[in-house]
Amino acid sequence: MTHWVVAVMGVLLIVVVVRDVFHTLFHPIGHGSIAPQVMKFVWWLLRLFPADRRIASLTGPLGIALVVLTWGALAVVGWSLLYLAQMPDGFAFGSELDPADRNAVFDSLYVSLVTIGTLGFGDIVPISPLLRVMVPLEALFGFMLLTAAVSWVLQIYPALHRRRVLALQLSTLRAARRVNPDLGIDSVPIDVLTGLAAAVVEARNDFTQYGATYYFRDLEADASLAFSLDYAAQLAAEAIASADPQTRVTGAMIIAAVDSLAELLNQEFLQFDGDTEAIIRAYAADHRHAD
Repeated sequence: MTHWVVAVMGVLLIVVVVRDVFHTLFHPIGHGSIAPQVMKFVWWLLRLFPADRRIASLTGPLGIALVVLTWGALAVVGWSLLYLAQMPDGFAFGSELDPADRNAVFDSLYVSLVTIGTLGFGDIVPISPLLRVMVPLEALFGFMLLTAAVSWVLQIYPALHRRRVLALQLSTLRAARRVNPDLGIDSVPIDVLTGLAAAVVEARNDFTQYGATYYFRDLEADASLAFSLDYAAQLAAEAIASADPQTRVTGAMIIAAVDSLAELLNQEFLQFDGDTEAIIRAYAADHRHAD
């Protein structure tokens, strides 16, 4: 009976990992359970360092690495429990191993590690029919987990690039208008304003699908959306007050996009009561770009 309980616990751990990987990488809204908690922990931990220290900007990369390690560790433990339920009768031990000096827990963990890493030393091999199927399945699982981790990184960095490009566009436009104070909102091409509205919508979609990108903090203020988002709201307010109908429509598009993004940031990450302006300030403060 105890062996069955151990095996069920192992299966549950493996299911938890599979579910979290699926929801984090492949689900349209990207809602995992393990990954967000790990990212939040790393975000909290690195906020203990001064804002100007480079390590304070490594939350994203370190968080991603820790999430992958957590997935791997839980998977290894889950498969270990499956092996422990059939240890030692389900395995054959090499002649160089002393059967009287074996530890079932350690051997189960060892078999799981070398299998998920596709090392296959062959000193402990499965002999029962069920285990002879399970061991190759774990090796395949390990390969799939590695592939999923690489795919996650390849998905995240394009989203970060789009967000930084939007921030730089806003910063550049703000700097240009500061140098030339006579440039009113009607001097800004409609195509530029429309492109900014579309980019804000795309940023919102990236935050929805790749929530981990929130925890990538940019030290350079001009490349940080947390720093520049308030200017998008200012542009929208100016555009709505314009005498040009097209500019007013574009301003309404921008403010709708900013409001939607702010609502998402508040629901998923900031979680406090406040209007769009307050949420934008809180977003900037959370990324250490408050005035």
